[in-house]
Amino acid sequence: MTAEYAVELAGITKRFPGVVANDGVDLRVRSGEVHALCGENGAGKSTLMKILYGMQHPDEGTIIVDGTEVHFRTPADAIRAGIGMVHQHFMLADNFTVLENVLLGAEAQLGIRGKARARVVELARTVGLRAAPDTLMESLGVADRQRVEILKVLYRGARTVILDEPTAVLVPQEVDELFATLRHMRADGYTFVFISHKLDEVRAIADSITVIRRGRTVGTVDPKTTTTRRLAEMMVGSQLPDPGTRESTVTDREVLLVEGLTLAGEEGARPLLDGVDLVVHAGEIVGIAGVEGNGQTELVESIMGMRREATGRVVLAGADLSREHTLRRREAGIGYIPEDRTRHGLLASQPLWVNRILGYQSRPPVSRGGRLGLLDLAAARRDTERIVAEFDVRTPGVDVPAAALSGGNQQKLVIGRELSGDPVLLLAAHPTRGVDVGAQAAIWEEIRRARASGLAVLLVSADLDELIGLSDTIRVMFDGRLVAEADPTTVTPEELGAAMTGTSA
Repeated sequence: MTAEYAVELAGITKRFPGVVANDGVDLRVRSGEVHALCGENGAGKSTLMKILYGMQHPDEGTIIVDGTEVHFRTPADAIRAGIGMVHQHFMLADNFTVLENVLLGAEAQLGIRGKARARVVELARTVGLRAAPDTLMESLGVADRQRVEILKVLYRGARTVILDEPTAVLVPQEVDELFATLRHMRADGYTFVFISHKLDEVRAIADSITVIRRGRTVGTVDPKTTTTRRLAEMMVGSQLPDPGTRESTVTDREVLLVEGLTLAGEEGARPLLDGVDLVVHAGEIVGIAGVEGNGQTELVESIMGMRREATGRVVLAGADLSREHTLRRREAGIGYIPEDRTRHGLLASQPLWVNRILGYQSRPPVSRGGRLGLLDLAAARRDTERIVAEFDVRTPGVDVPAAALSGGNQQKLVIGRELSGDPVLLLAAHPTRGVDVGAQAAIWEEIRRARASGLAVLLVSADLDELIGLSDTIRVMFDGRLVAEADPTTVTPEELGAAMTGTSA
């Protein structure tokens, strides 16, 4: 007989030095439901799920799985109890087949031959994976890679699956397919804990929604009787600002001109960029939509001078920067929000005031005399304190390492730094990826404010609502080329998704 609740967490408390990540959290997930878990970055969601998955141990509280109290020492214990976790960043080997990825580390269950293959084929139907077991992983798209990750945890016996931001890199059609798969699996008795910042999607798929804030349970609500705005306000603990109306600030002053930008791929492969032409005006946000891997990253990095092998012209406010290195492009007035802030935006182990200097070491207020001048460390600290205050970076002080901040606060620090350099162009790559609804609203407001002051913005995002809500015009990228243009006041996410996948009429 199936227990009424697949998972019950009662009074879960987890302390780290200087912070209480979970403070008596309660969560009850019914068997056979999709239960969403929402909260701001730093609210304690990840810690709670790591405890449920055996990656961390609670200081206090009780975990009950299928009616039985359990004590997980490792993820292997959780897996044996029927708990699986699909992480936001996939853990797959591209040079292995689907079958090999699924069996890796689970060879003892059914071996590696006929029985194992038959079980993988059976579960592939369950998760909607049409690729054959011998298909190389590198040939699969993002949605099918995610299905393989789900297949992996089912193969290991999971009946309750934790999904961490499962729609973050999917286009609308792929989200619909994922939701159809989850509903089908729910009908077969599987249970899901669904973690997401996309509240409209949460309301569309969840049977119940639990909100946690600052390590405590705020409440559990029915998605049919609540609103997206109400959920957001539960998460942040206050009313959100009204988004206001869209007013055009676009001028006829050309800030960025890209002509014939081309970047070769590997030998025999298609170009990563294929003759891209683009113009961004002062006071304009040009959004770039596209499925990951179609050239958006290469476009931004080529404009920034990080891809020196790119050919074509990059002109900023009339000055040809095509042969200039990255620092010179920064000095000419390009601000840069990278898609991977931990790799290209921050020194995680260094204090916030050191991170304020990155990319601005030749300019005031952190430099006393240009490239050959001395750094003014006191000025760097003062300006970091200003950024912390103006951009609401929540931190005990500017001496803490960047790694100590939540993702949303790291992002606000990067954005504050980039907007503090008086740029004429802002390259914003996925500026709100992985941040919570409160930080997202703050970041959107900063970008809108900068545009209104005359800043030109090139916005790359996988969040179609973000592109539609912020952009003055949207260009669609496919196979390294800009293939379509859309008016954000009339286009739908479904139409954009079709253009992104090459299926539009």
